Amino acid sequence: MTCHVYLKDMWASGPVVVEQSILTPWRCCPYEHPARSIKDFSLSHGKDSRSSDGSDGDENKERGNWSSKGDYLLSMVGYAVGLGNVWRFPYLTYQNGGGAFLIPYTLMLALAGLPLFFMECSLGQFASQGPIYVWRILPLFQGVGFTMVIISAFVSVYYNVIIAYAIYYLFASFQKVLPWSECFSWADEFCSKTQIVNDCNTTLHGEIIHANYTFVTSNNLTCINGTINYKPVQFPSEQYWNKVALQRSSGLDETGNVVWYLALCLLLAWMIVAAALFKGIKSSGKVVYFTALFPYVILLILLVRGATLEGAMDGIQYYIGRQSNFTKLMEAEVWKDAATQIFYSLSVAWGGLVALSSYNRFNNNCYSDAITVCVVNCVTSVFAGFAVFSILGHMAFVSQRPVSEVVNSGFNLAFVAYPEALSKLPVSPLWSFLFFFMLLLLGLDSQFASIETLTTTIQDFFPRVMKKLRIPVTMGLCTVLFLLGLICVTEAGIYWVNLIDHFCAGWGILFSAVLEVAGVVYIYGGNRFIQDIEMMIGHKSRLFWLWWRICWFFVTPALLMAILLWSLATFSPPSYGSVQYPTWGSAVGWCMIIFCVIWIPIVAIVKIVKAEGTLFERIASCCQPAANWGPYLERHRGERYSHMVDPKKEKEHEIPTVFGLIYTQ
Repeated sequence: MTCHVYLKDMWASGPVVVEQSILTPWRCCPYEHPARSIKDFSLSHGKDSRSSDGSDGDENKERGNWSSKGDYLLSMVGYAVGLGNVWRFPYLTYQNGGGAFLIPYTLMLALAGLPLFFMECSLGQFASQGPIYVWRILPLFQGVGFTMVIISAFVSVYYNVIIAYAIYYLFASFQKVLPWSECFSWADEFCSKTQIVNDCNTTLHGEIIHANYTFVTSNNLTCINGTINYKPVQFPSEQYWNKVALQRSSGLDETGNVVWYLALCLLLAWMIVAAALFKGIKSSGKVVYFTALFPYVILLILLVRGATLEGAMDGIQYYIGRQSNFTKLMEAEVWKDAATQIFYSLSVAWGGLVALSSYNRFNNNCYSDAITVCVVNCVTSVFAGFAVFSILGHMAFVSQRPVSEVVNSGFNLAFVAYPEALSKLPVSPLWSFLFFFMLLLLGLDSQFASIETLTTTIQDFFPRVMKKLRIPVTMGLCTVLFLLGLICVTEAGIYWVNLIDHFCAGWGILFSAVLEVAGVVYIYGGNRFIQDIEMMIGHKSRLFWLWWRICWFFVTPALLMAILLWSLATFSPPSYGSVQYPTWGSAVGWCMIIFCVIWIPIVAIVKIVKAEGTLFERIASCCQPAANWGPYLERHRGERYSHMVDPKKEKEHEIPTVFGLIYTQ
């Protein structure tokens, strides 16, 4: 019995006929001509077969694989869903028209976020390499991988400091009365839970006079409506944040001492990270079942509690209800904010997506994974907004202020506005504990992936060392990053956190993303990349790839370039609140980001110098995939990569396939 199935030709022009006999194995041949055998090349959608040797059944014995699909998906969700989903997205939505903001947000997800997310997941899974070695696809741009890893290292330093803040507030919640609920001994005269009248107009002996409020009250007078001036006051939670938690100094020039309890919280944060990663993905993949899922339980609890409070609907109306302003869609700033939020929320171009995906089995459906994680991330952002604004609405109701005066973002939301709102609830320590425990878990998930990005890079360079000494290397890495982070827990620590975030988590990542898309699509070849993906997930129709081609070739690069140019054009010197940074502080920031991106031209020059031939031939050679680019395991290479060099070898010339341009010297 013989059957014919026409498949898209992956290595020659025209269709390929796949012929099978009951007594013979599958074989492929162009146009019924004698077939060339294909080595273990399968496009099956079924479950990957597990190896018989090895207790964990890893497909890739050298690098290892995720123990299960759930480990990978939850790790990706934990990486994408972070603090920004809680403390940035709700504020951006409120600020940019409420419910109207969801329109540009969804469009930017489809046009920029998801295509780039899918691309990075596919790259890592196809080559089973981390963010540096995956650039064997285009040696000229390997410096982009170095930039991603270095930026991830910088961000890991201060990100764990934010986790340390959450740990401190978590411990501070174990008190019968929350320490920021009242103006205690640490407060000054400007601390107040209510507005304080400074002066006003009043009537005295038939004449209207302007008088101090003390004079008005001592003479049993009353202020005339509309003439009252209030003192600039601060909530107890704001003064607690600055005076007690941070012991904040006057500026970057005044470093001060290390705040010992923040240093201990930072040490605890790094101990948790090291413990979760002591076996790499094998251990972190189990931890995320709790750290990635339990925040949703807490969010639901906070939402239900918030929805039962007076004033909650007022807050939600400001967030996404009747206060929505669709005229905001006419402002370019709204679309820029939507694109920027999607880009940073999905954690693309940081190297983490490539690193985590590199541990997938070759035939894993990375397409469905990308869509699942992106949708979950965005739904989480919207869901978190309801939990945040319902309680902020209650806070506005109790303090008799409009919602617009109590809403904030970033540190001021997480450690000032929301704690202040929680302190007004019955059994406030419980709600405070839940909130900061949620922040802790959200931060840890993202931190796990960031450190895994660094350890994956080390593993790619020194696989034998990592196989024998993974625990000491991981502990050593966490120790070094802890020591680097001590500057961020001094009295000027918050200024350093803000400085690193301002420079390293900004346009440097955007620049890497633009080069990543341009390199893969325009130099390596978008159609060629699609063929690589089809080797993993199976052949798809032209209609299926139409949307991705439109995005990868045109829309996504254009949007990323627009965001990058906008970010550069609107770049301003760093500041924290009303505190301006000294010139030397800005210089340090510029040195950090230059150190991150300078590897792009340096590595490109090194590659060109090491190549052979004329200058044009050298550049052309570096624009071709390295000889060891392709599937890590031989059984997955098929005919397209049958001549591929062992990935563990370091060769600089291009892959000798019929798709590549071969330069002979």
